[in-house]
Amino acid sequence: MNRRQFVTSGAVAAAVSTSPQIAPAQPKRALMKLGATVGGGFGEGGGRGEGGRGEAPAGAPAAPPAEGTRGGRRAGGGQPRDPEQGFRSLGRWGIKNVVASAQIADGRLYATVDELKRLTDIADKYGMAVDVLNPPFLPSSHIDRERHPAIMLGQSPERDRDIEQIQTMIKNCAAAKIPCIKYNMSILGVLRTGRVPGRGDTTYTAYKFKDAHADPPLTRAGVVDADRYWERITYFLQHVIPVATEYKVRMACHPNDSPVPPEGYQGVNAVLGTVEGLKKFVTIQESPYHGLNFCQGSVSEMLQDPGKEIHDVIRWFGTRKKIFNVHFRNIRGHRDDFMEVAPDEGSVDMHKAMVTYKQVGYPYMIHPDHNVSSPSETGGEYTAFVYGYIRALIQAVDREG
Repeated sequence: MNRRQFVTSGAVAAAVSTSPQIAPAQPKRALMKLGATVGGGFGEGGGRGEGGRGEAPAGAPAAPPAEGTRGGRRAGGGQPRDPEQGFRSLGRWGIKNVVASAQIADGRLYATVDELKRLTDIADKYGMAVDVLNPPFLPSSHIDRERHPAIMLGQSPERDRDIEQIQTMIKNCAAAKIPCIKYNMSILGVLRTGRVPGRGDTTYTAYKFKDAHADPPLTRAGVVDADRYWERITYFLQHVIPVATEYKVRMACHPNDSPVPPEGYQGVNAVLGTVEGLKKFVTIQESPYHGLNFCQGSVSEMLQDPGKEIHDVIRWFGTRKKIFNVHFRNIRGHRDDFMEVAPDEGSVDMHKAMVTYKQVGYPYMIHPDHNVSSPSETGGEYTAFVYGYIRALIQAVDREG
């Protein structure tokens, strides 16, 4: 090697040795959080179903709850008699983020700022945050047993008074620093046709549309075709979402649970029971505070092949930042014929679903929904299993590249 070659080679080597090293790309972190619903023995992860409701046979809505109660809970907010018990119970599983209901006096449909702050103070005492408020009306119940049906019946001036109370709730949530309210725009409630045996001693709720009998043939809403349903939805959104946008409170709507054909069931075309309907819904009002309580189970029920299709649906809404809360539920089957099963045994690969939430940067809660039933359950065993399952999936995808 001559001197010129030696100098050149040495210079290259020196440049390589002194150049800044490029660190390997860091894997994208998972932003979602394990969540739960605080309630008096009901709710996602605590009992029979979302928002404290139990399923009713298709076409045969359950009898109205006793006066002063709401689906097994106290009227006016849904907290158990000891408002701290739910928080204490969730603490054993390391829950830090919750959906909760405020105790509301005087039969109002909104909580005052003080009532909401009492709720957030209790949460803070146990190291938790109220990420989503569960309001005392607009549940996913059948219209024939709903005490405040005016919004979904399209009745004025009654619906205007109810909407005013929702507007007040939004303003008060902003003052109490509760960032989200979840609600439903349901007429038919949760349609199921029976129960089927599950693994071990469990049973699962099931839905076969061919076995559903519309009895009575019409609800008190009468015939509600797509146009009428959309009018009622649009009227509500036009009056509510601008207020939510002004006060920066996210409004998270739950899909209709169990799809029905376009010709309707009990006279109702449930327009939020299809993916296309949900896409239309989120575009009616353009606002970052208008989106979905994305029930993965309910959306899976809309699909012919949920194992393949659900991930693209998550991507569509997730990339548009329209998912404000996730009910992490699995089904076995497909549209018009399915059963609700444990998360690890259904048609959807829940690990892949969790990866998809991570990929779209979903930052809010993931929590259980619609427990299976077992006669040997003594208090929370299944719920603990699902909490652990969700936490493990979040940890796993967080560590994956």
